[in-house]
Amino acid sequence: MPDVMSIVSYGFGTLFGLVLTGFIVFWLIHDLAQTKHSILRNYPLIGHLRYFLEKQGEYFRQYFFASDRDEMPFNRATRTWVYKNAKNEVGIVGFGSTNDLREPGSIIFVNAPFSVLEDDRLPTPSLMIGEGFCKQPFDAKSVVNISGMSYGALSVPAVRALSRGAAEAGCWLDTGEGGLSPFHLEGDCDIIMQIGTAKYGIRDHDGNFSPERARELAKVVKAFEIKLSQGAKPGKGGMLPAVKVTDEIATIRGIRAHQDAISPNRHHDIGNVDELLDKIAYIRDLTGRPVGVKTAIGGWRFINELCDAINRRGCEYAPDFLAIDGGEGGSGAAPQALFDHMGLPIAEGLPRVVDALLQADLKQRIRVVAAGKLVTSAKAAWALCAGADLINTARGFMFSLGCIQAMRCHTNTCPTGITTHNKRLQRGLVVEEKYLRVANYARNMNKEIDMIAHSCGLRHARELRREHVRIVETAGKSVALNILYPYPEAQQRADVTL
Repeated sequence: MPDVMSIVSYGFGTLFGLVLTGFIVFWLIHDLAQTKHSILRNYPLIGHLRYFLEKQGEYFRQYFFASDRDEMPFNRATRTWVYKNAKNEVGIVGFGSTNDLREPGSIIFVNAPFSVLEDDRLPTPSLMIGEGFCKQPFDAKSVVNISGMSYGALSVPAVRALSRGAAEAGCWLDTGEGGLSPFHLEGDCDIIMQIGTAKYGIRDHDGNFSPERARELAKVVKAFEIKLSQGAKPGKGGMLPAVKVTDEIATIRGIRAHQDAISPNRHHDIGNVDELLDKIAYIRDLTGRPVGVKTAIGGWRFINELCDAINRRGCEYAPDFLAIDGGEGGSGAAPQALFDHMGLPIAEGLPRVVDALLQADLKQRIRVVAAGKLVTSAKAAWALCAGADLINTARGFMFSLGCIQAMRCHTNTCPTGITTHNKRLQRGLVVEEKYLRVANYARNMNKEIDMIAHSCGLRHARELRREHVRIVETAGKSVALNILYPYPEAQQRADVTL
């Protein structure tokens, strides 16, 4: 008598084989009949292997084939440097650097023959923002700070970790254009409230700027930042896909849930330089807080017109700070055409902006904040040499949270829990662990910037000038930054007394 279990097993096996065969036949017919993909029409079934390998290729290149210095937007060497600093592992290496100093654009600092003794070193001083022009000026204690990343683009645990880490390190946290959430306030850190083109979190029911809301926010934030544009997508507003617009995020922003949140490409009430200065003065008088402007730079017309208008109308109309974003910025989602080709890189935009302020005698009035892939101490120190007063970084702090550059920020499937609202994926980001890494990264960045300044023969980082750094132009030849971008003559003479 046949074994019953054998019969049943045989039956199931036969059924499974028939189902599998039917599925393959269906898939074969579908590939032959479809009209979208030439490869699948000519090579049904096996053609899918090409698309699978194409999709997986970016991950194989990242971990197996690309060298430490090859990848974009950040190579493995840079990411590893951030990870080590975030974990408080001293950045000591052996047997030489893998950084090719012959590569055009490489940074070389000018070491002093007699560096500063430890007894002569000074702590890098903080900077007052808005002093003499608003009721409650802001004391910026850290050179390195957290750039604008919205709650919505970031997850709850990511924002909580950033807030607590910023408080621990003494740096500020920019809200991004998504508005102020309870999670930004959790750590009791210094908050910069960004006012985006959609005015999320600071708008009335009709979507217009709300004075009442601004006064309420002024009780808990240190400054306001009017965002004209960002390096990732100049001329295009913020973009948050519907899958990431939860009920809570919609409430904070004052919009409908589960619909794409697309900000206008510019402020409806700011259409020229004079309207911008009017808005700055209005918000500063209304709130008593410093007010700055964030913008990418495409040329010199805007900054020149801004300086001319300020000198014509008076310094009381000037922004208290300018956050200059390089065209290589990109923590948010953006169309690739703008990502790749819109806006000047920070290496060119920053010195030009500083020069315009120097020529207009406004450099002491307006603090300059630089951003644009400045995730290492060397890049940040370069920015100080070029004339920046403070540094913003977004992706640097994302790496400190554990970002692995999976390039899924806009899909709600971030594998490290940083840019997703999927609770299962968020579980991987443990706030109690990651906030310490945020603080470590900020502190170690500041410490290494000072170390570079000391090696240049300076007492602290704020003494860095253009003559302290050289830029490689061709293999085997570099040029001093003050030769590439000479200081305006009047200011060059004044700098001798600094």
